[in-house]
Amino acid sequence: MTSIPRPSRDDLLRIYADTKVIAVVGASDDRSKPAGNIPAYLQSQGYRIIPVNPTRDTVLGERSYASLADVDEPVDVVDVFRPAPEGADIARQAAEIGAKVIWFQPGTQSGEASRIAHDAGLTVVSRICMGATHGTLELGPGPDEH
Repeated sequence: MTSIPRPSRDDLLRIYADTKVIAVVGASDDRSKPAGNIPAYLQSQGYRIIPVNPTRDTVLGERSYASLADVDEPVDVVDVFRPAPEGADIARQAAEIGAKVIWFQPGTQSGEASRIAHDAGLTVVSRICMGATHGTLELGPGPDEH
């Protein structure tokens, strides 16, 4: 079994440059939670956020979808804020909707989910936060500053 490559700094910069639409699985309006604060930060940086949360009609002022399969527009990145055991299904759905990247927030990844996404041709990012990394790469102030 081959290991899944970790994206380089240049790879990460390219992901941010090429991304317009981010589907956030587990998105929340609660800014005290990472699932609320990080998508709000990314939205403030000009990314279109598509919330995926079956318990909400809207999140962050955007229509919320029950699942990735229900999203009816192209998605560049799937940002995951759900427990690791849900990752494999999320990875399959991300591949089915044609996402280019799946980003597992810290604590959400699993080897199985990463392999499914990688084998389907998605770039896999895990164990780092999409919002914090945006700030670390000096593309914006970072989620703690917005």
